[in-house]
Amino acid sequence: MNDFDSQSPTPPVVELRHVTKVFRDFWRRPKVVAVSDLSIEVRRGEVFGLLGPNGSGKSTTIKTILGLLHASAGEVRVFGRPAGHTGTLARVGYLPEESYLYRYLTARETLDFYARLFGLDAALRRRRTEELLRLVGLQQAANRPVGEFSKGMSRRIGLAQALINDPDLVILDEPTAGLDPVGCRQVKDLIRDLAAQGKTVILSSHLLADVEHVCSRIAILFNGTLRAEGGVRELLVNRDLVRFTVPCADPALAGRMAAWLREQCGSEPAVDNPSMNLESFFLDVVQRAGEGTTGAPARGASRP
Repeated sequence: MNDFDSQSPTPPVVELRHVTKVFRDFWRRPKVVAVSDLSIEVRRGEVFGLLGPNGSGKSTTIKTILGLLHASAGEVRVFGRPAGHTGTLARVGYLPEESYLYRYLTARETLDFYARLFGLDAALRRRRTEELLRLVGLQQAANRPVGEFSKGMSRRIGLAQALINDPDLVILDEPTAGLDPVGCRQVKDLIRDLAAQGKTVILSSHLLADVEHVCSRIAILFNGTLRAEGGVRELLVNRDLVRFTVPCADPALAGRMAAWLREQCGSEPAVDNPSMNLESFFLDVVQRAGEGTTGAPARGASRP
């Protein structure tokens, strides 16, 4: 893996250069190589997806970026400084895979507590707390103890906690776990909004559809090594096929067009009707139901 271009006009927010992390046993003998010679960079305003199966090194990579773990070899820099530097941690928000919350504090008290840890003054604490409760849809549950929250609600308050300091770098580990489709869409819209504001988001998720919807670039790890990296569209596009989508309500015309393509290409073209994904359809049904739109339930053809 080549080193990053030091002449790049926009310095990366996160740099990992030839990072290796080896976990050792009690006698300091190498036991597990969690990450091996990993080099990636994440730039301002990007939503960067970190993907891989369990045990691929995603969590270890995130912890080295946060400074919670030290690399055995290589270099990790955040905002141009070594990972874990106190001056940069104030600019980072982190949502772990499992949120550890004080179950007897209310949602409002929870956010106020974390705001105090960042040294926010009283007025700013109140403003940020109310903004974030509204942003994650927990205004009605603001005075409920978080120990009574469902998993989805806990993820929402965890996400709000990760944003309490208005961070420039947001690291989200499975942010949509436990959320219903409406909540997932809200979180994805929030991630897009953060990127539009110039913030950098690193997203780790097993829900590949979520990653595909919001990430501009991804890296795929397997057994601690980088197996693929690049823009989502560039990695997924199949350049051996070309698709045309045209308005055509006349079956006869569609047949003639298919015959012409068959003659020109020497093979049978695939002809079908475009469709929305299930998430979009679900949200459309729920939105119309919430607006009180009447009508028969939408139904598709079923097979015996």
